[in-house]
Amino acid sequence: MRLDRPLRLAAFVRWSAALGCLLAAAAASSASAPALTSLAGDPAPALVLRDVNGTTHDLAQYRGKVVLVNFWATWCVPCRAEMPSIQKLRDRFAGKPFVVLAVNVDEPASRVRNFLDETRLDLPVVLDRNKTVTRAWSVRVMPTTFIVARDGRLRYRAVGDLDWNSDTVVGTISQLL
Repeated sequence: MRLDRPLRLAAFVRWSAALGCLLAAAAASSASAPALTSLAGDPAPALVLRDVNGTTHDLAQYRGKVVLVNFWATWCVPCRAEMPSIQKLRDRFAGKPFVVLAVNVDEPASRVRNFLDETRLDLPVVLDRNKTVTRAWSVRVMPTTFIVARDGRLRYRAVGDLDWNSDTVVGTISQLL
């Protein structure tokens, strides 16, 4: 069966993006294990997106809480690998002023819902369909995760998949709470 030109182009673009993600992750992991990098504390860029159920999430609404903002995609193998660890971290800090916003980059809601159903993850996932927020946050590699402090300022970043339940990460986030 022959695909028409737009479908072939779309498949090529998705394949190229997935390959780019894998190569970037491999380069990052071969250089050193991903870790939280301290940031200068600039104000977090705006983030106003709808989740898979249509509810709008505005980062400004979470002022007073520590927010983990994770940029990911279903086709990104390292992204998929770290999601259970993010879920465990969220569960660990249940009842504390800690929120996770998983920003899915440029995928249809149906694909994201299927992924969440298959993995049984219970994370708030917002959709950045046109990559506006992804560009505003200067995300070039997935996964990329930011920790936003209670004052709305960027405190840490991790590029590549990370064990979000390591003692170091848990201790760092605990200090921000």
